[in-house]
Amino acid sequence: MPTIPSGNQEPQPHQHRQVAESFGADAERYDRTRPRYPEAMVSRIVAGSPGPEVLNVGCGTGIDGRQFQAAGCEVLGVDPDARMADFARRSGVQAEVATFEAWDPAGRRFDAVVAGQAWHWVDPVVGAAKAAQVLRPGGRLAAYWNAFDLPPDLAEEFTAISRRVMPDSPFDFRAMPSVDGYQKLIDKAADGIRKAGGFGDLEQWRFDWERSYTRDEWLDQMPTFGLLTRIPPDALAEVLAGTGAAVDAAGGSVVMRYFTMVVTAASAV
Repeated sequence: MPTIPSGNQEPQPHQHRQVAESFGADAERYDRTRPRYPEAMVSRIVAGSPGPEVLNVGCGTGIDGRQFQAAGCEVLGVDPDARMADFARRSGVQAEVATFEAWDPAGRRFDAVVAGQAWHWVDPVVGAAKAAQVLRPGGRLAAYWNAFDLPPDLAEEFTAISRRVMPDSPFDFRAMPSVDGYQKLIDKAADGIRKAGGFGDLEQWRFDWERSYTRDEWLDQMPTFGLLTRIPPDALAEVLAGTGAAVDAAGGSVVMRYFTMVVTAASAV
């Protein structure tokens, strides 16, 4: 059976609740601008699950939940931010408000537990243990993230602009997690799954793709980045103005290389 640990732990991403629950400040923008996930990934998760009932952890506005619905699944979302959950419900995804660790499944079982861009906000051992408890035999846990690489010259420009406006901010576009950075999240999630028990062999999948953003599309997405969700409006406006000028100087668009990275395992209990 899965093991839920107790005792003190060093601070981890899931303990930074002020960031984890800041995205709902502008749920409509988040839903409009955040990238979706490859259909090939959704199809592979569905094909590797014993049935169509999906629990979407950290469902946010329902971005990936709607993708699983389009693939024929029945989706229930869980999110700690009532604003995000409300948007998800209005978009057609049933959602309940709670952290996954505290959420009450009320005896419900699922064929897949999925988490897009959200599992690092969940205690990796407690979350994996709870996933094992709510999955049917052979049910699949899948956590996934969209890593990305900015063109190096634009990463330099964007970082310089942010540092000029916010000298004390750690925000650095050059160091924003790409494949190497997200691999650390994958490794932490995998370690949590192993420690929790109740799962078979771990797998890692990767899907590479690109998206081109216009100047306005890129500026529209930027306020949804974690550290930018909490800066003063005048500082954000200055960051966006400088960034827009940099994109204009680079030809008016940003070509983003995405790498969707997945860690997954099937329930063995």
